[in-house]
Amino acid sequence: MPGDAASDLVPRQTAPFNAETPMRALAEPITPTRRFYVRSHFDVPALEPEAWRLRLGGAVARPEVLSLAHLRGLPPARGVVTLECAGNGRTALAPRPSGVPWAYGAVGTAEFAGASLAALLERAGLAADAREVLFVGADAGEVRPGRREAFRRSLPLEAARHPDTLLAWEMNGEPLTPAHGAPLRLVVPGWYGMASVKWLVGIEVLREPFTGWYQRREYVYAGPGDLPDGEPDLRGAEPVTRIRVRSVFAAPEDGETLPPGPIDLAGSAWSGGGAIRRVEVSWDGGRTWSEAAVRAPRSPHGAATWRLRWSPPRPGAYTLMVRAEDTSGAVQPLEPVWNRLGYGNNGVHRIRVTLRGA
Repeated sequence: MPGDAASDLVPRQTAPFNAETPMRALAEPITPTRRFYVRSHFDVPALEPEAWRLRLGGAVARPEVLSLAHLRGLPPARGVVTLECAGNGRTALAPRPSGVPWAYGAVGTAEFAGASLAALLERAGLAADAREVLFVGADAGEVRPGRREAFRRSLPLEAARHPDTLLAWEMNGEPLTPAHGAPLRLVVPGWYGMASVKWLVGIEVLREPFTGWYQRREYVYAGPGDLPDGEPDLRGAEPVTRIRVRSVFAAPEDGETLPPGPIDLAGSAWSGGGAIRRVEVSWDGGRTWSEAAVRAPRSPHGAATWRLRWSPPRPGAYTLMVRAEDTSGAVQPLEPVWNRLGYGNNGVHRIRVTLRGA
């Protein structure tokens, strides 16, 4: 990623570059592009917008090869969407799984603009026996010695044809940057970020479920067992799909020393299962909870921001906890649920702060 933009992020890996949104940026309803987390499996592919093409085929009546100009002829669509890496919060799991060592900032909310995927699929004419839609990124690399893979993920028809699923070429009012998938990316509201394929170059409508590397080997909830050859036992592993309800502190930050007096707490909360119904904060280990004021997001797919003025009873060290509940009734667990690949951790966010004496 370009050097000046990278300075606005919290790096977690250099090759490929992976970095988090600074936590304080999550107090606002929109994350500036320069502070929006970056997730890359491989090096950013070099794509020239003028020469770039999107190939649409498979179980459709009218396959196409499309330029950006062709896509801009579709009905325009836009939406405010929160994207979260499935591994966000991985470092809070014990023992710590392998993978990018994400803390809590692998998330961001942006306004994306482009065209409706549903409109493109309708124009192509889906076959009656179509089951899934496969999305192919231009990024590729070695996933283990001797095996090279492109990043490819599929969606069930219901998700692909959702009216808010976008083919996006714009982010926060500007053209997509290379780090965020230029010239075209998929944006799938409510799903973890692996579904929102970047650097999109292919769409294939499938008659059978896709079983590729990033569909069945990665991005699944897997237990601790191994097969005799040392490979992880993924039999019965559940796929990672929709975002679990979650909330985080944006301010203060973990480890801060604070002045005496009331403290303004702030953060955000989001879920792929419904709107945020409630956010609560505890300072006494979960014995009591105080309800925060929640500000509705700018769209059903964006994070809600929350605030609470906290009056500590005395100076000293405190561990603060925050949890959210969505309209489906899902509530964050007090402790994370471990899985070997470190996905979907939505245990309550804890920060430690120290309040100075007067």
